[in-house]
Amino acid sequence: MEKLNKQRGLRNCNPLNIRRTADLWQGLAERQPDPEFFTFRSMPWSYRAAFIVLRTYCHKYGLRTVRDIIARWAPPEDGNDTENYIRKVCVLTGFPPDKCLNPYDPSHMAPLVAAMSRVECGVKPIMSQIKEGWSLYMGTDCPSVI
Repeated sequence: MEKLNKQRGLRNCNPLNIRRTADLWQGLAERQPDPEFFTFRSMPWSYRAAFIVLRTYCHKYGLRTVRDIIARWAPPEDGNDTENYIRKVCVLTGFPPDKCLNPYDPSHMAPLVAAMSRVECGVKPIMSQIKEGWSLYMGTDCPSVI
């Protein structure tokens, strides 16, 4: 099952496995064949969505640390090994679990998203795609525009 989920994130151009909601993200693929997770046109659009979700975690829920972010992103009640996920992200980023992150600082968010992508999909992400996603994210003028 874990291998299937990892392949699913890549197949859907959704390496962080953002679940389907009523949100109409920019960059969604025309067809949405997966009933559980969004499918994006390209990886950068998915990374943009991830940056926005993480910004929302910070502003709406006050989640600013690796520990708090991952505990919400991959909660144990959904069958996740949350503590292991936190450990892996900390090893990959070099951030301590309780480091306060700034959602507008690419030196915080790009490594975090890269590490989360690696944990979710099991493969090293392409940093140029994350950087392109960051550029798309920073071009989002209004937080209410998804």
